[in-house]
Amino acid sequence: MSIEGKIVENVGEKLEWHAMSATFGRELKAKSFLESKAVQCFIPMKYEIVNDRRLGKTRKLIPAVNNLIFVYATRKHIQDLKKGVDYLQYLTQPVNGRNVPITVPEYQMQQFISVCDTHNEKLIYLSPNEVDLAKGTRVKIVGSAFDGVEGIFVKVEKSRKKRVVVQLQGIAAVMIAEITDGYIQVLD
Repeated sequence: MSIEGKIVENVGEKLEWHAMSATFGRELKAKSFLESKAVQCFIPMKYEIVNDRRLGKTRKLIPAVNNLIFVYATRKHIQDLKKGVDYLQYLTQPVNGRNVPITVPEYQMQQFISVCDTHNEKLIYLSPNEVDLAKGTRVKIVGSAFDGVEGIFVKVEKSRKKRVVVQLQGIAAVMIAEITDGYIQVLD
């Protein structure tokens, strides 16, 4: 659309990863609904030992971060879908005095998904306030199951282990278990 010679993009028409909340632990229900509507979505999952009444202790794949779901769609499509799903809400951040829905850049989301989809039991999920990456060095992992993943190198207190954190700013972060020096390349 053009207004007085300026190109104006239709708001909400671009496919983006939207960080959303499915309140009261209904992220799996939201995922089923969205997938039934052919909408791509992602929930970081982890294995946990749970007590099952029939089977006793069993290993189960559960959401790693409560209520968090990422939806890949246009804002307009999400608005249409939300009409029938009152528990699906945008995660927002303040910008110039307004709460704006959080979107995640495609490349950053793909990095996050590639780490989370390993379902590695040594992954540690962190909330944004649990990690301060201001002093971290940007690195890329070379080789291993995490080949090509970029993140921030961190040293964990009271541990000789080195780790890399892949962070979605203000939403969540995932810390890769242990990385040996030979698998880390420093980025400029």
